Amino acid sequence: MDERRILSVLVKNRAGVLTRVAGLFARRGYNIESLSVGETEEREYSRITIVVSGDEYILEQIKKQLAKLIDVVRVMYLPSDGTVCRELVLVKVSASPEVRWQIVETATIFRAKIVDVSALTLTIELTGDQGKTNAFLNLLAPYGVREVTRTGLTAVVRGDREIRDFEDEE
Repeated sequence: MDERRILSVLVKNRAGVLTRVAGLFARRGYNIESLSVGETEEREYSRITIVVSGDEYILEQIKKQLAKLIDVVRVMYLPSDGTVCRELVLVKVSASPEVRWQIVETATIFRAKIVDVSALTLTIELTGDQGKTNAFLNLLAPYGVREVTRTGLTAVVRGDREIRDFEDEE
């Protein structure tokens, strides 16, 4: 049975690291559901958050292959029950004057922010877990979603808990 996992990969902040990580997945035919990357609190490192699905064998292979890459410092599993997960969504929606107020009201309920207004469209920014962002997009669909861009999932372990290495999962 396929499981969905969130991996947190600490890498050296060097040119080409993301290409090598993504290339590893492509060469082996593993699908990346979501990917986000950015510098950590220490500029010499970046954190790549990757969402993948697969059976235990595939997940173990992903771990082993990532660990072999020279610039990978640490590969960690983020537990689904103790992790704060968010993504940013920008959505441009058709907003004629007759329905604009309904879209603004929906955005307000979801604590979204209107970031651009034109005569016929609104661009809205929303941050939340994937359930929230999907629900928001579904509610906007009848108005005519013109464009959607998503950052991909980013995550951090809750509270003062430590991120576990794969070996610590058992």
